[in-house]
Amino acid sequence: MIPARYSRALFSLIMSGLMSCMVTGIATFKAIGLSPTAIGDWMASWIFSWPIAFTVILVFGPAVQRLVNRLVRPQD
Repeated sequence: MIPARYSRALFSLIMSGLMSCMVTGIATFKAIGLSPTAIGDWMASWIFSWPIAFTVILVFGPAVQRLVNRLVRPQD
């Protein structure tokens, strides 16, 4: 089991992987359609974008969470 102190990094890793996979897949298929190279192009885009997405979520996640906390009203 992974120690709780790594939960933010683990969340960022999983969320960035899922989101970058979906977004690059949609963008790749929209740009080139279902071609013989589509899956390879998608995976190449995903591998390139995942570290960027991970870094963005890890760096900006706390600020976004603070903004969300200021924008929502606590439940009764």
